[in-house]
Amino acid sequence: MHYVSTRGHSGRKQFSETLLEGLAEDGGLYIPQTYPRVDDATLDAWRTLSYPSLAFEVLSLYISDIPPADLKAICERTYTPEVFGSSKIAPLRKLENGLYLQGLSNGPTLAFKDMAMQLLGNLLEYELARRHEELNILGATSGDTGSAAEYAMRGKKGVRVFMLSPRARMSAFQQAQMFSLQDDNIHNIAIDGVFDDCQDIVKRVSGDLEFKQRYKIGAVNSINWARLLAQVVYYFYGYLQATEPQSAGASFAVPSGNFGNICAGHVGRMMGLPICRLVLATNENDVLDEFFRTGVYRVRSRADTLETSSPSMDISKASNLERFVFDLLGRDASRTKRLFEDQLRERGAFDLSGDPCFADAATRFGFRSGRSTHADRLATIRDTWERYDTMIDPHTADGVTVARVHGSPEEPMIVLETALPIKFAATIREALGRDPDRPQRFDGIEDLPKRVRVLPANAEAVKNYIADVVQGS
Repeated sequence: MHYVSTRGHSGRKQFSETLLEGLAEDGGLYIPQTYPRVDDATLDAWRTLSYPSLAFEVLSLYISDIPPADLKAICERTYTPEVFGSSKIAPLRKLENGLYLQGLSNGPTLAFKDMAMQLLGNLLEYELARRHEELNILGATSGDTGSAAEYAMRGKKGVRVFMLSPRARMSAFQQAQMFSLQDDNIHNIAIDGVFDDCQDIVKRVSGDLEFKQRYKIGAVNSINWARLLAQVVYYFYGYLQATEPQSAGASFAVPSGNFGNICAGHVGRMMGLPICRLVLATNENDVLDEFFRTGVYRVRSRADTLETSSPSMDISKASNLERFVFDLLGRDASRTKRLFEDQLRERGAFDLSGDPCFADAATRFGFRSGRSTHADRLATIRDTWERYDTMIDPHTADGVTVARVHGSPEEPMIVLETALPIKFAATIREALGRDPDRPQRFDGIEDLPKRVRVLPANAEAVKNYIADVVQGS
């Protein structure tokens, strides 16, 4: 299996190269040269597999440069009851006929990002040890990616993490999870700006090839193919739990900000997983809903990026959309490059509404979309608690809200859980008049000493900070 860039760079890479590089040399995203196909017989044979065994089977289709025995051991070491709370790892709960909730937030940081990040940490440690190398990971977070990455990488040999987050734009619990870590290899950087500023800095630093090579910069955001690949596994797992053999299929509703989570569903569908619809749910920052409704992808300014009660989705520039558009355009790399490099930079938008291929987003690729507001969020949290005795976080509530618009009792609609409610206690109190349950290990986390550096929204300032840390080590 080899990987190519969405923007047409001529080099073909193996999996381990994409793991360490993150972003392709031309600024594009790595994507497999072809999607492996899974037939019905194989899918049914996977129904009895444990989560780590299923992960090994799916990952093996994409990873040809890690010995199978080593890859299997990494999967078994990652997906354990000790790390994820039960042997199910990603359990499915039926709320009502046709509506399910897939639990993805039982890992160390109580968010779905742990599902991929724990695997990524073990893969990176393995590959760096094999090469006798070090890596400086540069990432951006709107809330949950940062803590998941830091908890996965803390104490890992050969790895430093530099995590950018928008200053004062996360919940108190999210900030405390990250900033309270005192590990020497973890470096938190609060950027004066919004998440898109953080993401732009990551891309600019990664695009400086001389700096990237000198300081061995890698990525753990969902621009890293390995992380997105790990997320494909739980689509298969959720589908297999919700259906019987020879089923007509199932749909997934996915709270979406940076398009990584739902892009993993797109990959699963391209592999032959019988996904009827991929339902994308946004909050008031509805750039993705606008694209799938109209064909216009319009990046919002900092001033137009709203601060909402589902803050991890306060994003107006969805990096992973490029992978889907590459497929939507028939894998036309030159055209993908014009859209994402030239038109976005010059105009802040591109328009596919007049292109015949745009209709394929719904008809061929199964995408639907919708938007949820703060009022919707509160109502859905309240309704889910009162009717099903189930407490959900605001992002998951966005997913449930939009799922109801596109679902039907006759077909399983699986909502992907985003985080546990404790991460967004203020909104839960507003909706239910009570505090969410807090795991004992997080008692008093907001009062712990914080370790964070505040920097302006400037790539050079971040590069200088990284250089100072690395040279001083």
